[in-house]
Amino acid sequence: MRLLIKWLLNAAALMIVAHFVPGFYVRNFVAALIAAAVIGFINATLGFLVKFLTFPLTILTLGLFLIVVNAVMLKVAAFFVPGFEVSTWTAAIIGAILLSILSAFLHWLLEHRHRERY
Repeated sequence: MRLLIKWLLNAAALMIVAHFVPGFYVRNFVAALIAAAVIGFINATLGFLVKFLTFPLTILTLGLFLIVVNAVMLKVAAFFVPGFEVSTWTAAIIGAILLSILSAFLHWLLEHRHRERY
């Protein structure tokens, strides 16, 4: 159940980011759901490998290179998902930053509400 809720939150975060970032386009919520699943799969497979290989550069840049890695993962996901488009690298970088912040906030909000009930 929690995985489903997190998936829905990630799709909602994609829709919100697409609303504010020019060059970041999501056709509808179904495309956002598919894009969220593909982004999760790409981050778990290819993203892990790229983050492992670029670890020295990430250390050298004090973690800022992870923004670039996340932007690349967004571009890769946009290549595979119809209805999800990231047209420029600037949109990918800004989208990666906003998506990280927004997803973290929404997941924190979910956890915070869950703890209040119990």
